[in-house]
Amino acid sequence: MSAIRFHGVQLAYDGREPVLDGVELHLSAGWTGLVGANGAGKTTLLRAAVGALPVTVGAITRDPSDATVRLCAQRVDEPGDDVLALAAASDRHAMRWQRRLALDPCQVERWQTLSAGERKRWQLAGALAAEPDVLGLDEPTNHIDAGTRAILLDVLRRFRGIGLLVSHDRELLDELCRTTVLVERGGAVSYPGGYTAARALWEAEAEARRGEWAEADAARKRARQQLADARRAEASATRAVSSSSRMKGPRDSDGRSMGAKNLAAWAASGAGRVVARRRRALDEADTRVTALAMVKERGGRIDLDWEPPARRWLATLDGVTLRAGAHLVARDVQAAVARDSRIHLAGDNGAGKSTLLAALVGAAAIPRDRLLWLPQELDAEEGRALTAELGELPAAERGRLGQLAAALGLDPSRALGSGSPSPGEVRKLVIARGLARRVWLVVLDEPTNHLDLPSIERLQAALADYPGALVVATHDTPFARHLTSTTWHLEGGALTQR
Repeated sequence: MSAIRFHGVQLAYDGREPVLDGVELHLSAGWTGLVGANGAGKTTLLRAAVGALPVTVGAITRDPSDATVRLCAQRVDEPGDDVLALAAASDRHAMRWQRRLALDPCQVERWQTLSAGERKRWQLAGALAAEPDVLGLDEPTNHIDAGTRAILLDVLRRFRGIGLLVSHDRELLDELCRTTVLVERGGAVSYPGGYTAARALWEAEAEARRGEWAEADAARKRARQQLADARRAEASATRAVSSSSRMKGPRDSDGRSMGAKNLAAWAASGAGRVVARRRRALDEADTRVTALAMVKERGGRIDLDWEPPARRWLATLDGVTLRAGAHLVARDVQAAVARDSRIHLAGDNGAGKSTLLAALVGAAAIPRDRLLWLPQELDAEEGRALTAELGELPAAERGRLGQLAAALGLDPSRALGSGSPSPGEVRKLVIARGLARRVWLVVLDEPTNHLDLPSIERLQAALADYPGALVVATHDTPFARHLTSTTWHLEGGALTQR
């Protein structure tokens, strides 16, 4: 039976601190979900499993050793070899995959003008058409609309090899996976079942640990009190020894005096031994509490010192024509964003939502530092430049940014210190920077892409509290429903509003 085994694996980048250490896993045929917080090491683990990242310590074995392996990365910047091969092929097998995911080979020639969702369909089709024994998918439902998601789910259900899935899509994880690996705090632990079943198991374990920690902490407090009592008793016994030495009465015999002194010394010695035992007991209690140390959850309410803009209309498109390269997206587009707008931009992949958002940002009639613009994708170089820029901020401004980033579930020191943050970490940093600037308008293109599930909930809460104008393009309907009151729908070259 096909398998991938991790034997004491450590993974690190460029001599930095290990991202993962001591990983022991056995991955077999079927789908395994890899879940955890942004920056925990999910993508690192996935890349190592498919042979795209060398191990620092330990070993990874694949059975069979000559298994065909494919990886669909998060980024869709360029068409890979599999995409180019599928677009160039005209045999029955290739055409079946093109039809299944509604692909036109001519699209690849204008790759940079395709929507991220269209690129993702090509990326997935190229990997699946190679008929791999091992298939790694990193956030495969990023960018894609509901229709494409349904097609993808049907295709992935039919896959019979070893499937590894990094995703924040809870429904996809539950529908596909029979095993879930939780990646956190430098380790990886396997649980049976999809995300919901596995989460119930690790939350039960966490609850048990909290109970153990509370019991150990109570024992430590008792040990600390007992040590304090023993020290007071020792001090009292020591004073008694001193008193017996100084206060010999005129009628006391030397023997009686010596006996009293000896009794006091024995009492002091016994009290000292009790103190030593109590100190050892406290040390043991401290060790147990430390071993059971609870990790503080990040996140929390975001409070913004915010003042509304004086002008009512922040961005306006008046009869404009939208193009993506040479491709016509829409004509005569009429749209306006007010200072209190809460807008959901909806539409299928390729409809032109990203083009429309970019046009709105370009037409904004407010200072650039009062606008938060988050595109669908930020490349690795942009992420590195962002961390370098934020690292140069004055201490007070960097501290405020750190507070906002932590409220979104990010460890800012780790993200800024890594030099190469994950896509999810970059998105949180961009959003935190914008909120720290007290922006008047937030424009987000698929903001939940690359984010872990708790982070999506925190972002939703933060944007619900945000008092300014919001325009968001997303296929996450519950997320949009919670945050917006107006829907713009872009379809067939026309923008309708309701």
